[in-house]
Amino acid sequence: MPADLIEIRAIGVVRTNVADAEVSWRRRDMVSTIQVFDHYAAGLAGIEDYSHLFVIFALDRATAPDSLLARPRGDRQAAPIGVFAARGRNHPNAVGLAVVELLARRGATLEVRRLDAFDGTPVIDIKPYDDYDVVAAPRVPPWWRLRAMTKSEDPG
Repeated sequence: MPADLIEIRAIGVVRTNVADAEVSWRRRDMVSTIQVFDHYAAGLAGIEDYSHLFVIFALDRATAPDSLLARPRGDRQAAPIGVFAARGRNHPNAVGLAVVELLARRGATLEVRRLDAFDGTPVIDIKPYDDYDVVAAPRVPPWWRLRAMTKSEDPG
């Protein structure tokens, strides 16, 4: 296999009744389930001891970027920034990351809050979130702070 290619398999799938068009603005309160495939279910042992998880998922409906520059949150008046400095969906590798609250585990199904993924989205991996990962006051660009202070929807 060439060095720039990797193989990743889905371990499960997201299920939600939230319409795709509503996911971005409902992400703070939306509840979804992750149905882990049976052959990966044993990997969930002990996961219910955590309150929060990292969920890594494939952005299978994202389009390949035309450019490595983007405008923050699609704001046409903002100066372009590199896609790696933005949290949009159109990166060279269409991979999403979310910190979610684990509400319940029922066998191979996890009920979570704050997963901004569409119904049917492939889940690549799940990892526990703990105190080691907490950053109390991260540095962010001014455009991020301005948006967070002036808009009621999620700034992320």
